[in-house]
Amino acid sequence: MVFDFDAVVVGAGAVGLACGYALARRGLTVAVLEKEEIIGQGVSSRNSEVIHGGLYYPTGSLKARLCVQGRRALYAFLEARKIDFDRCGKLVVASETADVERLDAILEQARTNGVEGMRRLSRAEALALEPELRVEAALLSPQSGVFASHDYMSALQGEIEAANGAVVLATPFEGATPLEAGGFSVRAGGAEPTTLTCRLLVTAPGLSAQAVAATIEGFPAGRIPARHLGKGRYFRLTGKAPFSRLIYPPPIPGALGTHYRRDLGGQAVFGPDLVFVETEDYTVEPDAAEGFYGYIRRFWPALPDGALSPDYAGIRPKLHGPGEPQPDFQLDGEDIHGLPGLMALFGIESPGLTSSLAIGEEVADRLGA
Repeated sequence: MVFDFDAVVVGAGAVGLACGYALARRGLTVAVLEKEEIIGQGVSSRNSEVIHGGLYYPTGSLKARLCVQGRRALYAFLEARKIDFDRCGKLVVASETADVERLDAILEQARTNGVEGMRRLSRAEALALEPELRVEAALLSPQSGVFASHDYMSALQGEIEAANGAVVLATPFEGATPLEAGGFSVRAGGAEPTTLTCRLLVTAPGLSAQAVAATIEGFPAGRIPARHLGKGRYFRLTGKAPFSRLIYPPPIPGALGTHYRRDLGGQAVFGPDLVFVETEDYTVEPDAAEGFYGYIRRFWPALPDGALSPDYAGIRPKLHGPGEPQPDFQLDGEDIHGLPGLMALFGIESPGLTSSLAIGEEVADRLGA
């Protein structure tokens, strides 16, 4: 049969747009459906804009492979399109003697993952780079950085449209039905509801991944993973940024921990922390600053009283709850849910932004595009 589009992608965040871009690069006609009026208004608009090196992720995991591949592809993409970024590097800091041994394990994992240029630093070497640190030892990841993520997403949208694809805003996905001869009939809502057909369907709607999967006829309910909402709050520093590099403590269970970055405007931002919540609440409670002061002073004792102000919060689409191990990305194809031509993405949190171009290529490969 003749389809309206070769592929429909649900969600115009960084990962959905990267999937649309990968499919369009292979000559497919693509429509990306987005419920909001602007691209990247979900998970992609409320993160650290950090380009991760790929240090921590378990050997053989999608996160380990796609983070490194995605980071390399991302820098090339940004450079080619003159999108602002700062490959500032990152220090993973052991501020207590008890944390020093943890650096060895992180370094070994980073090298196993193929992260380039990793170095172990003594206290003196770390202080030579960042004199205001409280540090016993550190790791230097020179490939880590920050970038203008919205400009990146706008560039992806432009690439899709230049390939005769469409990014359709204010158009929520309302469900899909597999067609007898293959492909899908997709119901799109909004001011002008419509039905369109496609050969391939990719769902990458971030926090709505489980709800979207439940509207696809024939998707087994038992294959939809539980959703957990991991809220992360950020505080901005009043005054001069104390460090030029990203500063990370060793990871905490379920996340990388509250870290420091200097954004592209030169301001210092701390966060995110991790609080599991029941609803999508983006409030930054001022009294949360107390915990931030204590945590930050472990690696920056000179943080002045009253220097932090609430900035913003994000919600991460986690597949694990409190105290549970952090799982891998889920890119679920026919072998998982039994529906040919469908790729359903779940739990695309950090390092999803860094990995986005590689995730797009992986999705296109698995769909045989």
